[in-house]
Amino acid sequence: MIRNRTAATLMAAALLAAAAIATGCTPSASPAPALAVAAADVQGAPVIPLPAVVQPAEGRFVVDATTAIRAPGDAAGRVATQFTELLARTTPLRLADGQGPGIEFRIVPAAAGTSPEAYTLHIGDDGISVQAGDEHGLFNGAMTLWQLLAGPQSSAVALPAMRIEDTPRFAWRGLMLDSARHFWSVEQIKAVLDAMATHKLNTFHWHLTDDQGWRIEIKRYPRLTEVGGCRVPPGEAGRRADGSPNRYCGHYTQAQIRDVVAYAAARHITIVPEIDVPGHAQAAVAAYPEHGVVDGPTEPSHNWGVNPYLFNPREETLQFLEGILAEVIELFPGPYVHIGGDEAVKYQWQASPAVQAHMRRLGLKDEEALQSHMLKRLEAFLEARGRKLIGWDEIIEGGLPPQATVMSWRGIEGGIEAATHGHDVVMSPGNTLYLDFLQTNLPDEPPGRPKFTSMQKIYAFDPVPAQLPAAQRRHVIGVQANMWTEHTRTWERLQHNLFPRMAALAEIAWTPLERKDYDGFLARLPVQLHRYRALGIAYGQTALSVAMQRQDDRAGNRVRVELSNPLGYGDIRYTTDGSVPTSRSPAYTAPLDVPVPTELQAAAFFDGKPLADRASQWTLDAAALLTRTDKTLAQCPQGGRLLLRLEDDTPAEGPRASFDVTIFNPCWLWEDAQLQDVASIQVRAGRIPYNFGLLREEEAKRGFRKAVAAHGEFEVRDGCEGPVLASQPLPQATDADGFITLEAPLRVPASGRADLCMTFSGDTRPQMWVLQQATLRTRD
Repeated sequence: MIRNRTAATLMAAALLAAAAIATGCTPSASPAPALAVAAADVQGAPVIPLPAVVQPAEGRFVVDATTAIRAPGDAAGRVATQFTELLARTTPLRLADGQGPGIEFRIVPAAAGTSPEAYTLHIGDDGISVQAGDEHGLFNGAMTLWQLLAGPQSSAVALPAMRIEDTPRFAWRGLMLDSARHFWSVEQIKAVLDAMATHKLNTFHWHLTDDQGWRIEIKRYPRLTEVGGCRVPPGEAGRRADGSPNRYCGHYTQAQIRDVVAYAAARHITIVPEIDVPGHAQAAVAAYPEHGVVDGPTEPSHNWGVNPYLFNPREETLQFLEGILAEVIELFPGPYVHIGGDEAVKYQWQASPAVQAHMRRLGLKDEEALQSHMLKRLEAFLEARGRKLIGWDEIIEGGLPPQATVMSWRGIEGGIEAATHGHDVVMSPGNTLYLDFLQTNLPDEPPGRPKFTSMQKIYAFDPVPAQLPAAQRRHVIGVQANMWTEHTRTWERLQHNLFPRMAALAEIAWTPLERKDYDGFLARLPVQLHRYRALGIAYGQTALSVAMQRQDDRAGNRVRVELSNPLGYGDIRYTTDGSVPTSRSPAYTAPLDVPVPTELQAAAFFDGKPLADRASQWTLDAAALLTRTDKTLAQCPQGGRLLLRLEDDTPAEGPRASFDVTIFNPCWLWEDAQLQDVASIQVRAGRIPYNFGLLREEEAKRGFRKAVAAHGEFEVRDGCEGPVLASQPLPQATDADGFITLEAPLRVPASGRADLCMTFSGDTRPQMWVLQQATLRTRD
């Protein structure tokens, strides 16, 4: 179960419990409305992010259809309107202006030094008061009150008396969304902004340009979107039935951007646009080749990874970039413009005599200094127009622009270095806050980077490094999570990746460090999931489900099973008869030894209710003991560090198969396979495009076994460098369904066991074979 210390104090408080209130009514009258008792106890309130101070008091106030709303002044009136509209959209409560006991929103003078985002919320027997010195703070208070009321559907909610005094820990509480790799509609962007507002996130970093797409209309340079806004996907997805290119296009007009900016501003969210310089420039160079370095045309990339195209550092291109930025700052009134600066591999500059001569004329020692020269020029342009430059931590190399802010993504080291030298920093380390990393290591996670980032790791992150001297800690102005979308093709998948992890991000960005408590967060999260449902958010289910690890005993015809919940919820209930677990099912307390066959189902519960929409289930039968998939096989050591969950290239629309594969040296390892009575091995495999841009030093690590047969062969070895146990020639292409099934006799070692290392020979470019399933076939 959840840890007893937390469960005892928060169990009843963290979920809204239905209760009835008696009213005098005749038999013909409508039934009295149920009264939802809102959750708040002596430890706090079921709010995410957790407020700075919560002081409980005696009494309660009931919010129902008779509750009046008062909001003197224009600013308070705007907040009150937003609050009532959100409440009406997500609950049965319909509140209106009126007199008498109710809810008051009021702007009041604030003490000097108080954050404009701070607020107080007081609930007493006589009503509710939300006060702040600024409209932004009042809006934050309204979001807290909405959370307290947005429980299970009821037309009357009893709020326990309390006083909340709240202010954010960090000024920059950000989320980055990549619209360059996959394009998101204006409606989808607005839905993300809505969710950010309820989490008190205030900075939306919009990644608008990259090698794969230019998504912002620039009227001076229309070809940026006409050419740079479209790409042809790799493989079969890039061709229509008639063989013509199946172009993937999308960009935002300036009118749409102004609309989104205004929408965000109404929710007190600042948008930071990103125009990547000097790298990640292939889409722009495809549109205007004269501002690239390499002669000849190119096209927006369909490859992920790092591509070599750079902007030319010459004067004409700097003026071109300044022309782009001039329109950008007209569209985005916020103080920051993100200039990128990351992963700008300098191969093209190094190989260009013109660039090298230009570098010598400027007296610059190397290409890093040349990049710094470009960024300092653009910073001066922005500063002269009242804007600040922010960039990824590579902008430190070669010398930081004088007033630049650094976004530290390659760990926290770049942020420490920048803060030590007096530069403001936003911490955004990829190994913790990249949301395209999988939420769990479960097989049903969608495509992405399978080096998963757990909720526990996100929640434990402190943006202020302990090793940073105290005098420089003020330079850490905030924290940000980044949602890169190479592998996020659909809106449903984007929601899965963002939620519920956005809740953990909100808490590390807002809540005082000493108030953070993962146990308490887990106790408040089920209420947050209810709010997600009310908002129509299709949050990820995998982290709420049950993970299973098993140890097979084929000789004993049994399986040893260990169950866990990825988030750490401890109340796991299971069944072995195929029925759906309930809160009365057996509790999992220790590993299970189950006979084969068994239909095992399990679910994680909190306060007697299942967390996931569906129970996790496994069929443990003789066939299961003899089968592994790409999601349950290990990867060979020589496969390298980059394990990905990649998607097939067909069909053009709808669900596609996905495959776990290391792109540097693909191989799949069935560790300690029990091979008694095994005669052969059967595999089901697919073929997908190899579309990854690699650095030269990374390219040198890419490996594969040389083909012997005309089209290569499927091989099985005893250990990754051991003797061949099975081999079967590969066909030239897959079957019509995009897969092949091969079966090869298996030579079983005398020990009856082996680490089966499975590979496909032949170069992985331009297409690579990928394993989906391996099955051992017995003699009988």
